[in-house]
Amino acid sequence: MGKGVTALGPICIKDTGKYGKGIYATRDIKKDELIEVSPVIILPKGDWKYLKKTSLLYYSFYWGKNDTAIALGFGSLFNHSYTPNTNFENNTENLSIDFYALNDILMGEELTINYNGDLENKSPLWFDVIE
Repeated sequence: MGKGVTALGPICIKDTGKYGKGIYATRDIKKDELIEVSPVIILPKGDWKYLKKTSLLYYSFYWGKNDTAIALGFGSLFNHSYTPNTNFENNTENLSIDFYALNDILMGEELTINYNGDLENKSPLWFDVIE
């Protein structure tokens, strides 16, 4: 692995060259394979007013109807795409966000998720999307 690359399991963190760090496959990953289990810190609805004043807001996930979660591990480092190759599910029993391959992913390919939570949702985000 090169300088600045952190690997764990089938993924690593690398600089994307266009928008900061991203998650990349360190080997071929099969469709439906569990890629990452990110433990979460749950923030109740009342904490939202504090969270939105911090940069952690951009690394948070909806958790249930009213709460927010901060994903630990590599979970908050997946970049966005309207055509993602990775999906995520809130695992309320395990208190984690679980990331799965939507299709076969080749070694060296960046793994992306749709920040809107729904694979078909193409709603605008708070930044200009680079595809």
